[in-house]
Amino acid sequence: MKKMKKVIAILGSARKKATYRAVQEFEKTLKTLEEVDFEYIFLSKYYLQFCNGCLTCFNKGEEYCPLKDDRDLLFEKMDQADGVIFASPNYSFQVSARMKNFLDRFSYLYHRPYFFGKTFTALVVQGFLGGKKIRKYLESMGKHFGFKVVKGACLKTLDPMTEKQEKKLEKEIRKAANRFYKKLKADSNPSPSSGRLFMFRVSRNLVEVLAPEFRDYQYYKENGWFESDYYYETDIGLLKKFLGAFGDFLGKHIAQNQ
Repeated sequence: MKKMKKVIAILGSARKKATYRAVQEFEKTLKTLEEVDFEYIFLSKYYLQFCNGCLTCFNKGEEYCPLKDDRDLLFEKMDQADGVIFASPNYSFQVSARMKNFLDRFSYLYHRPYFFGKTFTALVVQGFLGGKKIRKYLESMGKHFGFKVVKGACLKTLDPMTEKQEKKLEKEIRKAANRFYKKLKADSNPSPSSGRLFMFRVSRNLVEVLAPEFRDYQYYKENGWFESDYYYETDIGLLKKFLGAFGDFLGKHIAQNQ
């Protein structure tokens, strides 16, 4: 029997209004394509302290973080999901404070990405301006976390909305849900972009030479990343192999001259 896909939506809004309605519409469309187990994660319902910038998660490991709250529970939610959605209102041309704190608390994943093979997208709800940049910001965070990132949607939800605006909103969400579903169905990890491959190859050499006593080094070694082409097994092609080799050379050169 085929296992049902698990999708979670992490919402940065404290109110069940525009952001919540957008995610509901996304869920509705997704379930017309295939039955999925869909869960709403309201950050306002979780206890998540502010990061104090001690760098313990970077240097020793996230398990040594002095803050004891629901961070690990939220990690577990993402780890158990096949697909993850970050949804936030546009607050002062940024994600909400709750969403930003959530991202800050998982900043160690920018050094040690984890969620490979899981599909990700972002929904941003706004009145008029700035949401496109926020959507791209969330998508970049998804890439840093290791997710397979699908272009999300920036949605205008004026109050009250005309019938024409409602239809346009529904159309945008349908398109985003269909993109997400297509990637959710794909079993393989995507071939990395040239930029992400290059960044990986430079970074691993810096980690190997400059940070042998830190958790990053241990993590790279445990995963075999000092010898691999990329974070996961993938066909990168001849041109990218050359680019990767140059990234290794440059990373070693930078490290040796520190």
